[in-house]
Amino acid sequence: MAQHTTPRLDPAIETTLRTAADRVRRVAGDRIGTMVDDALRRTLTDTMTVGADGSTFVITGDIPAMWLRDSTVQLTPYLRFLADCSPLATLVAGVVRRQFACLDHDSYANAFNDGPTGARYDPDDLCDDPHVWEQKYEVDSLAYPVTLAHRLWRADPDQGARIFDERAHRVLRVVVDQLRTEQRHDSSPYRFARDTTVPTETLARGGRGTPVGFTGMTWSAFRPSDDACTYGYNVPANLFAAQALLDLAAIADEVYADTVLAHDARVLSSELVDGVATHGVVTSPGGDEQIYAYEVDGLGGVLCMDDANTPSLLSLPLVAPDVIDDEVWEATRRFALSPANPYFFAGTLVSGIGSPHTERGYVWPIALAVEGLTGAPDDRRRLLEQIARADGGTGQIHESFDPSDPTQYSRPWFSWADSMFCELALAVVDDVSS
Repeated sequence: MAQHTTPRLDPAIETTLRTAADRVRRVAGDRIGTMVDDALRRTLTDTMTVGADGSTFVITGDIPAMWLRDSTVQLTPYLRFLADCSPLATLVAGVVRRQFACLDHDSYANAFNDGPTGARYDPDDLCDDPHVWEQKYEVDSLAYPVTLAHRLWRADPDQGARIFDERAHRVLRVVVDQLRTEQRHDSSPYRFARDTTVPTETLARGGRGTPVGFTGMTWSAFRPSDDACTYGYNVPANLFAAQALLDLAAIADEVYADTVLAHDARVLSSELVDGVATHGVVTSPGGDEQIYAYEVDGLGGVLCMDDANTPSLLSLPLVAPDVIDDEVWEATRRFALSPANPYFFAGTLVSGIGSPHTERGYVWPIALAVEGLTGAPDDRRRLLEQIARADGGTGQIHESFDPSDPTQYSRPWFSWADSMFCELALAVVDDVSS
């Protein structure tokens, strides 16, 4: 196991977090301010360990593994401070460095151990790599590290210059090549099969997944929820990948002067967007609007729903702002936040989007935060207060909860939910300050 230490907060980071929490207190009250203060510190002190090489390993909270998706979104509320807090930028750079090392090791895996510990979700999985916790291929696992690296680089070019070494260059090439390979999944070497009676925990056809036709989109085995895709082309993941490829192209051009990689990334981005426009925009269940489907297979199969985990359809303005059709997304938002979405649940205290990954009827704070972040200022304030009231008396934000009884919840500590709550609170402060 790698030698590592829990990071001690630099005085500059302490000052940054204290100032942020105080601003939240002035706008949203002492209780929410304290919850934000605790969550911002908890992520940095309780989920992160720094390796001897300066890379940073990030657990999800109550699971001792690092997800490429979660470790990116867990850092979201801190990104606004990078330009003014160099030690925080250094910490984020350490996470990016570890993410690129993970992708370099296995670009199909979604979650990793802190070294070759041999820990894994299921000891009988096909993948027996001791570094890998789970090898569920999810398109967002390729996209999230690219977008995090891009945001760090734009906020602090000096840190960016240090993370973009030859390994990072190699990984960026792998990202493009793998997304292109999975446009024609039948030629892919990837398989995932698990001995289980839960259909969302394995892939059909001997681990290849359900059949798909060529659409120009790229195939994904699993959703951001870690549930198997019903149909192989997950639309929000494709649009997120298209956005990430634009970020990748900018890095290739400006950092590496690699015009071939930049060209390949931009061309592939356009193909994914065109594939979604042709195959992933469908008539809403009510029959009156054009919306984004959640998944399609290119053979006529269409799934209209939205899931709480991001990239979701609701989150597209946050994760894919440059590649979405605004009119289609507005209609999609109306669908996602209505009973027409089979995973929109209403309780006596709150209504919002849940997931087949958790108990039916449970709402996810992540989705409530995304609803606020993609809505109007009044939405943000209302949803921030709703999430805070739904902590079940614990002072922490959970994975999901009963919208009529928040003392019934899943996962006692879910750092991704903590971070999305903080991001929403900081957005509310920005609304007041602007």
